[in-house]
Amino acid sequence: MNISVKGEYALQAIFDLALQAAGEPVKIAGIARRQKIPQKFLELILAGLKQGGFVESRRGAEGGYLLARPAEAITVGEVLRFVEGAQHGKSHGRSKVETPFSGMWERVDGAVSAILDNTSFADLARAWNEKQNRFAMNWEI
Repeated sequence: MNISVKGEYALQAIFDLALQAAGEPVKIAGIARRQKIPQKFLELILAGLKQGGFVESRRGAEGGYLLARPAEAITVGEVLRFVEGAQHGKSHGRSKVETPFSGMWERVDGAVSAILDNTSFADLARAWNEKQNRFAMNWEI
């Protein structure tokens, strides 16, 4: 599976917003710094994600971006399909001619799509936070 840099950055931006407190706008500069995304590129990506209904923006000194829906309601699959196009996850380069491998590749594509469509950004944030907390130093004596 090939995901473009734009697709990867879009996933990282939504993930970053999913980690933040709900309803609190986040500045583009903060997302760009935390996720190591060039700010100008991130501005374009967030504008596209806004058109897709994934994020919304607030103007003003306290403004920024936030998720348009709860993180539980946004899946990795739908973001990738929006950013990469409807054919993402399908066998782009594979021959349309039936081969001994055709059925297997269809099952592989289906399995990948199922994982992406059943993984929400809330799931990713929860797993990431658990992983980070497992390695937190405990200085209690």
